[in-house]
Amino acid sequence: MKFEFYKPERNVTGPAYNPFFKLLATVVTAFLAAYGWNIVMRFPLLQYGIGVKALLLGAAVMLVISYYWFLRSTVTVDEKGITQTWMYNRQVEWRDIRSAKMIGIPFLSWIFPPRLVVRTGNAFTTFNGGSQAVLVEFAKISLAYQMKK
Repeated sequence: MKFEFYKPERNVTGPAYNPFFKLLATVVTAFLAAYGWNIVMRFPLLQYGIGVKALLLGAAVMLVISYYWFLRSTVTVDEKGITQTWMYNRQVEWRDIRSAKMIGIPFLSWIFPPRLVVRTGNAFTTFNGGSQAVLVEFAKISLAYQMKK
């Protein structure tokens, strides 16, 4: 029989980033894309070496991939643990968690909502919450592990 310290009452799934943060990501991505297009139009990039071309192409690809995952990333809290989808998925099982705490940036929580920082052994994993249901579950997890001390 395994002892697990925390078990959620129900499964909770929601976006990892709130709508305002997604809007901010859209504005920054559009600005960077426009700036990149401005650079392409002003400079004769075909005359530069393959390294410069590869660097600019790599930067553009990473911008598109990051933007895609900002919009699509989700967080799930279930009976197995906490999972956040991204380019690579972050997953922590309940049996591996040593402590959990919510952290936030004072006065900027309307842009950057609080995050759940989970300690597993020597590593820390951060989970973002973009919906009220996920943030409430994060608060319950944080409270449960603070009472454990």
